[in-house]
Amino acid sequence: MSHDDTPAVVAPGATIGVLGGGQLGRMTVIAAARLGYRCHIFCQSPDEPAAQIAAQVTVAPFTDTEALDRFAAGIDVATLEFENIPLESVEYLTARTAVRPGAPALAVAQDRIKEKDFINRAGIATAPYRAVANPRELISAVADLGTPSILKTARLGYDGKGQIRIETDTDPEAAWAQCGASDATGGAVLEGFVDFEREISVIAARGRDGAITSYVPVENRHANHILDETIVPAPVSDTVAAAATDIAHTLIAELQMIGVLAVEMFVSPDGTVLVNEVAPRPHNSGHWTIDACAVSQFELLVRAVCNLPLASTERDADATMKNLIGDAADNWPAYLADPAARLHLYGKTETRAGRKMGHVTWLTPRMRS
Repeated sequence: MSHDDTPAVVAPGATIGVLGGGQLGRMTVIAAARLGYRCHIFCQSPDEPAAQIAAQVTVAPFTDTEALDRFAAGIDVATLEFENIPLESVEYLTARTAVRPGAPALAVAQDRIKEKDFINRAGIATAPYRAVANPRELISAVADLGTPSILKTARLGYDGKGQIRIETDTDPEAAWAQCGASDATGGAVLEGFVDFEREISVIAARGRDGAITSYVPVENRHANHILDETIVPAPVSDTVAAAATDIAHTLIAELQMIGVLAVEMFVSPDGTVLVNEVAPRPHNSGHWTIDACAVSQFELLVRAVCNLPLASTERDADATMKNLIGDAADNWPAYLADPAARLHLYGKTETRAGRKMGHVTWLTPRMRS
């Protein structure tokens, strides 16, 4: 049974439930409050970034069905701020309230093998890949795809975690162990090498009525497998931008999602666009929309899940967004002193290497359409 069979508007004044308490949830809470909504966060500790500012907080394991019952009873619609929520929990919640996006989209995005299979079935290209269940299968997959290649856990990996580069002299047993692949992670996937010019992403949204909109493609530059900078707009041709946008629209429609979908892509030197992965939620590469657009990706999520008009995704300016990773956030006084900088800190009390503590955005006059 699903409670998402009606297109009824969830009007301002209602309570939006958010599964997850990280910075994406925090920025969703802020956007929702702007439109008059309250948010109820379901998370694992009371000091998570979103929990610090939400109207209500439930602190419990995602598998706690009694907590999920109480959560469902106190909200009008639910969404999620990251994809590593147990699928069974989302399915359980879906029988009690509307969850947008729902379990089918989450099932695809949680598993890199299912994700790539789905993308290819939609007629969209990815890097060549092979599902791998053990070191023996890894040997066979490397023979098929060659080196260098990238071994990734099928599930639970992010920001470079759960992946290792495979070279001609790599020991398959050691690589498997270092990758951390297991039955719990759904095994692993080996991805063939892609000669790409740059990485880009498109963030699209789809409403309950099937309407789709998206932001301009942006370029993403990484450091240590973590997004470092996003350049808006991506310096690509109109043809590449149109192809990337079409891919994002196709995938969010094929997933029948209600919400926001981020699609990360590689652009080859010849202009070919390949999908790397998708995320059924707001995305780090869309943080610039808070400062450069009338409607941010977080407000767009709120609008989609509440069945409001999606509104314009046009930007008022070009932008550069930089993540503040680890102790880089200690430079906050300098950013506050920079009249061109828009500083966002996430309220995380513990600084760790590789942890996203905040971001800063600089706006410049819009130069391209």
